[in-house]
Amino acid sequence: MSVIGGRVKFMKLDKKDYESRMQKTIASYEENLDTIRVGRANPNVLNKITVDYWGVPTPITQVGEVKVPDARTLVIKPWESNLLKAVEKAINMSDLGINPQNDGQCIRLAFPQLNEERRKDLQKQVSRLGEDAKVAIRNIRRDANDTIKNMKKNSEMTEDEQKLSEKDIQDLTDKYIKVVDEVSEKKQKEIMEI
Repeated sequence: MSVIGGRVKFMKLDKKDYESRMQKTIASYEENLDTIRVGRANPNVLNKITVDYWGVPTPITQVGEVKVPDARTLVIKPWESNLLKAVEKAINMSDLGINPQNDGQCIRLAFPQLNEERRKDLQKQVSRLGEDAKVAIRNIRRDANDTIKNMKKNSEMTEDEQKLSEKDIQDLTDKYIKVVDEVSEKKQKEIMEI
């Protein structure tokens, strides 16, 4: 607490850094959800699959053109034809669960309709990823609260300021936990669409 021009100004924790970290957690969570196959052709499912390109593990999306000719097909056309076998092998070794079809020019991935059991497995995976995101957000809250306690201990803020700062961080945490729930719910609905 400080007095400026006869007015009392409360000292609160600057929450910008913590909010930025929570936003990055949400962005990472959404990226992870993009890699989950939901029965429709989506180039994002290839994001985590890498190919050995001149000795360097390189994402498939960076070694060729990826097209979506229809709702259930992806076509990967490597810029170098000698990469066809490597791309095919990388897809087979991934957890994508689709057999690539190599025609000598490009690789086709046909996305089958998801069955009920697979949909439920995917929903569990989304729930697990959502819980991980919530844990990460709560860990950021814990870091903020530790900083607040240290500021109070070092007499940088009063007890009232500590309580206000802790409430601000809790409100921020609640806001981003709600965002995780909304993103999860949207993905769950997408998975259950036929």
